[in-house]
Amino acid sequence: MFAGFVVRKGETLVGYVDSCPHAGWPLAGFAGRYLTRDNDLILCAGHAALFRIEDGGCVAGPCPTSARLTPWPVAVRDGQIVTA
Repeated sequence: MFAGFVVRKGETLVGYVDSCPHAGWPLAGFAGRYLTRDNDLILCAGHAALFRIEDGGCVAGPCPTSARLTPWPVAVRDGQIVTA
């Protein structure tokens, strides 16, 4: 089964596979949230790792700073989000 999510930051739209690169579990947890309260970083609810929205790079938490979320290709066509 595939699980992914899409985040928009300004005009940038990005998609990622819903899996923590450190632990392999889904990022959102029970609350269903993918972003921090300030909506500026992606949060792993399991262990509070933080990832940049733009490129999925880890910026804090137990994952190494070289860790990244796995991208999931998305685009907007005719006002609709489509995936590859």
